[in-house]
Amino acid sequence: MKNEVQVHDKVFVPFITADVLQAKSVELGQKINEDYQGKRPLVIGVLNGSVIFMADLLRNIQLPCEIGFIRVSSYEGTSSTGKIKNVIGLNESIEGRDVIIVEDIIDTGDTAIYLIEEFKKQNPASLAFATLLFKPASLRQPVKPDYVGFEIPPAFVIGYGLDYDGLGRNLADIYQLKS
Repeated sequence: MKNEVQVHDKVFVPFITADVLQAKSVELGQKINEDYQGKRPLVIGVLNGSVIFMADLLRNIQLPCEIGFIRVSSYEGTSSTGKIKNVIGLNESIEGRDVIIVEDIIDTGDTAIYLIEEFKKQNPASLAFATLLFKPASLRQPVKPDYVGFEIPPAFVIGYGLDYDGLGRNLADIYQLKS
């Protein structure tokens, strides 16, 4: 892990190492295996941020599952706009399906609430929410994810799928904004 990284005009310092992230993916995958035994969940990743976490999580889910992706956005720079933009929707029906939404981070909860409300309209058999990072101190919406990798303070983070204005997603570790 590098000591610091610079992305655009900001400097970020180490926060969560790749090894710790991998161990958490194993742990969450095992929990999903237990909870969905005998079922075939549809795992839906929220693009772009969830891609790396979702790939690692899926490698640890040892039961039949299908995957899909949606794309929503509420960030500009380092803060949430509070406005959800649904860019790409889900093409297949989720009615009667066991659905797990996978996010990289729940910050304000605006996107999570939007997705939960939209998905519930389609009558899934069950709906769960998995997130790598959860910032309870930043919530503006009453969201309680079913699977949480790490609860973190309200600092801005990049790496492992998370970006700052499009860059930093490819970092293997997670870094937080240097104060």
